[in-house]
Amino acid sequence: MSDRDPDAAPPVEPDMAAAVVDVFVYVVLLNLFVEYVPQILTETFTISLLTAVLLKGVLEVVLVAKNRVKARFRQASSPAGKVMAAFMLWAVLFGSKFLVLEAVALVFGARVSLGGFFSVTFLIVVLMLSRAAVRRLLRRPHQRAVSPA
Repeated sequence: MSDRDPDAAPPVEPDMAAAVVDVFVYVVLLNLFVEYVPQILTETFTISLLTAVLLKGVLEVVLVAKNRVKARFRQASSPAGKVMAAFMLWAVLFGSKFLVLEAVALVFGARVSLGGFFSVTFLIVVLMLSRAAVRRLLRRPHQRAVSPA
């Protein structure tokens, strides 16, 4: 017999919880960048929240593309295939910065400025590191255990 209350709400989907936490962390980090990096600007907190949601979406798409290219790299059997996959990986990583800049410009116009290539690259690196930290923090205890080498 289950010890769960039949009237209790079902548990939250872990991936959805992680996505929500990501957006909250992105908002905090984006606003810290706005405060300390002169090239990065948002008009209001609401705009920064919406920008964080947009960044979350765009970066998830970039991660899917990056993981597909990495899988292609692993599957490549010839040196030419590996070089082509490595070039594609570089293109995804390099191009993602321009994708972020263009998406933000298209959606928010002059209300948001993420600066140029270097400031947005720094922002994206910090956001991706925070995403990895959130995933690590939200893992179940048995998943956190270090696997034997």
